[in-house]
Amino acid sequence: MVSETSLSSSKRSPATPKFCNSFTTRIFADVAGDITIVVDGESFLLHKFPLVTLSGKIRKMVAEAKGSNVSSLELINFPGGHQTFELAMKFCYGMNFEITTFDVARLRCAAEYLEMTEEYREQNLISRTDIYLNEIVFQSLQKSVEVLSTCEMLPPDTVDEIEISNGCVEAIAMNACKEQLVSGLSKLDCDGKSEELKEDCVAWWVEDLSVLRIDYFQRVICAMGRMGVRSDSIIASLMHYAQSSLKGIGKCQFWNPSRTNSSPTSVEKDQRIIVETLVSLMPTDKSSSIPLTFLFGMLKMAIMLGATIPCRLELERRIALRLEMVSLDDLLIPSLQSGDSLFDVDTVHRLLVNFLQRVEEEETEDYGYESDGFCSSGHGSLLKVGQLIDAYLAEIAPDPYLSLQKFIALIEILPDYARVIDDGLYRAVDIYLKAHPALTEQECKKLCKLIDCQKLSEEACNHAAQNDRLPLQMVVQVLYFEQLRLKNALSGSSGDGLLSQRISSGVPSAAMSPRDNYASLRRENRELKLEISRMRVRLSELEKEQMFMKQGIIDKAGNGRTFLTSLSKGIGRIAIFSSQGGGKRQKSGRKSRGSEGKTGRSRRYSVS
Repeated sequence: MVSETSLSSSKRSPATPKFCNSFTTRIFADVAGDITIVVDGESFLLHKFPLVTLSGKIRKMVAEAKGSNVSSLELINFPGGHQTFELAMKFCYGMNFEITTFDVARLRCAAEYLEMTEEYREQNLISRTDIYLNEIVFQSLQKSVEVLSTCEMLPPDTVDEIEISNGCVEAIAMNACKEQLVSGLSKLDCDGKSEELKEDCVAWWVEDLSVLRIDYFQRVICAMGRMGVRSDSIIASLMHYAQSSLKGIGKCQFWNPSRTNSSPTSVEKDQRIIVETLVSLMPTDKSSSIPLTFLFGMLKMAIMLGATIPCRLELERRIALRLEMVSLDDLLIPSLQSGDSLFDVDTVHRLLVNFLQRVEEEETEDYGYESDGFCSSGHGSLLKVGQLIDAYLAEIAPDPYLSLQKFIALIEILPDYARVIDDGLYRAVDIYLKAHPALTEQECKKLCKLIDCQKLSEEACNHAAQNDRLPLQMVVQVLYFEQLRLKNALSGSSGDGLLSQRISSGVPSAAMSPRDNYASLRRENRELKLEISRMRVRLSELEKEQMFMKQGIIDKAGNGRTFLTSLSKGIGRIAIFSSQGGGKRQKSGRKSRGSEGKTGRSRRYSVS
């Protein structure tokens, strides 16, 4: 077993060697050297005998030199430089010196360069360094990472040829698997304890991997994946590596248009390689869950550094799989194009395209297995995304550089059944109209046509009826549907006729193919779900109005009246609304209540 802290040679020279820091290094203080070896400009005055005894390369160089009086040799491209050569010479002269994880890789490459094999002596430098690597370094994950990080300063051909890097990579992956098994047992002991302790039990070595160069880090993560390391540990390693290696990217670079026109620096090229590599290393199994904040952070980095299109598309695809869980702040991606909108609207548009494709694929997979509930998981996700996009539209609407085409494209991409109520859409359109007063009348009409007046709440209708920014045609439609709604509410209509009509229209035709029948039924099912959602909203509004009516009846009651008298009069007034002869009284009461609520409720939608 080789010692971890020291490495000694059994061969002793007749005099004690001494290394100096002078330009010409003398090995013996009392015996004159007979050969000078130059390494990286540093000269070493040495003796031929101990060198040719252990080094096959120096023996060949001395033999090939003309004459026996050769006094100077130069070692070109010596691995590790003159410091490593000095350690190798100490070994040749039999001096004791410490060997550590920092210099074992350099010593192994130097021994390979000097051909210090067993052919010239048993337990030569190659075998001694191999023993240290196998018995000490490869048994520890931390030491393997330290040795692998030192390989970055050595010639890659030599490191790969003697398989130091491969040995370290495999050792790291194997020790990570062992730690995973141990942490699995420790995690059972960690149950009921703090979350910090549980995280420490999972993977303490995640931070150690961040010191590696990106190519070595990639090889380590691939080896871990082959050996079965958990996805959450790999994701944690990717996140920590990104946080430690991409610190230099500042937010100010997003808002500097001149920065995009200049050629990327070497640092930015390295960071781009890091981003692309980390994206390629993300686990592909469905059980792994990468935090959305990390995905959006990587997407912003990829956009800013000019990463490849496949890299950006992969990030967008992963985000679109869980778009209903995204927050509004995540979607506010700054745009790097000069003269364009302040926010990257095109990226959000592609996210929506991927999301809708995913919803369509899920519905196709569920062919013939429709849910019995009122709202399937896909439709629920679509409703959440609809609310998210309406909020996003309201956030980017004040941008003076946002074109009408892009704004309309974001509205039109979502289907009609993605919005139960168009209040959010109306608010976004109103903000856009206020921020872009130069729009023509035709452009205003084109934009306002996207709002379904029948899907506006009473508060939104009240605000729209007084909004001078809207086209006159839309104001007339709002007033018409509001009057129709009041008429239906007063007549007690609940929309059963329309609902039964849509149900009867969903009967499949015998002339249609089974696939067309399924598509038609699925369409009708969506419409029914949307109609039910609207009816629920209308019902909640009627319940609120009834509460207001009851509160008004109680307030109008005199102080001297008893509770029973007030209650009987309130019941009598409610009965009037259901009678046929009380039409005028209904209208006047409705009108007064509408005028009272109009001023208060319209404040919610005011954007002025």
